[in-house]
Amino acid sequence: MAGAVLGVLVLLAVLANAVAPYGFDVVDLAHRRAMPSAAHWFGTDELGRDLLTRIIFGARISLAIGIISAMMSAAIGVTVGAIAGFVGRWVDDLLMRIADAVLSVPRLPLLMIASAVLEPSVPLLIVLVGLAGWMETARVVRADVQSIKTRDYVTAARALGTSPLRLVLRHVLPGAFPAATVATTIAVGRGILLESALSFFGVGVQPPTASWGNMLYQAQTTMTTEPWLGIFPGVFIFVTVLCFNVLGDSLRDRV
Repeated sequence: MAGAVLGVLVLLAVLANAVAPYGFDVVDLAHRRAMPSAAHWFGTDELGRDLLTRIIFGARISLAIGIISAMMSAAIGVTVGAIAGFVGRWVDDLLMRIADAVLSVPRLPLLMIASAVLEPSVPLLIVLVGLAGWMETARVVRADVQSIKTRDYVTAARALGTSPLRLVLRHVLPGAFPAATVATTIAVGRGILLESALSFFGVGVQPPTASWGNMLYQAQTTMTTEPWLGIFPGVFIFVTVLCFNVLGDSLRDRV
């Protein structure tokens, strides 16, 4: 079920130009702040723009940041975890202490400061969120690699003279791949939440580009008079993050 919902969301984001009921930048000042109706299912914002249209186009940005940043975190985490788990000794201690140090820093305030100083943009957010999320994947991969490298088939490959690099790539990492996939899936939801939080505080995706987070930011001053401006983006954030977490849990149970 979670996979089906995510599939629909991704499909809507990819086909936004075809499925959105209105153009992304169509302004209708005669229908500013209109309540949900047959013409505008989710209502309109302060410029008369259709909220459903902006949510569909915003899905492109929010999902892209979540997915690409999670892939970046996975690449860093798998590399660090594989090196730490396979080499061991002082290399393992050093890399894990670095991971502990990064984990000890509150993630959201650090990202807010970095984004504000470096001028927020979508590529910057992807990099910042990706750099802030590799530690969990590294720990998971390290634990799996430490277990896998002691198995008989790895010992046999080492005895046959297999190089350390080939040993890791061919015999060790494939065994750690399922756990890394689960960690990456969960990291997508975390990335969407971080983007939403940064945009909500005004240091994330900047208007007129739409994301679910900056739609919440723009709605915070009118929640008592036009609650739909905040409710619908919030529901999409909640459902999407929940589905990614459920999908991650399901994958973890299967592998």
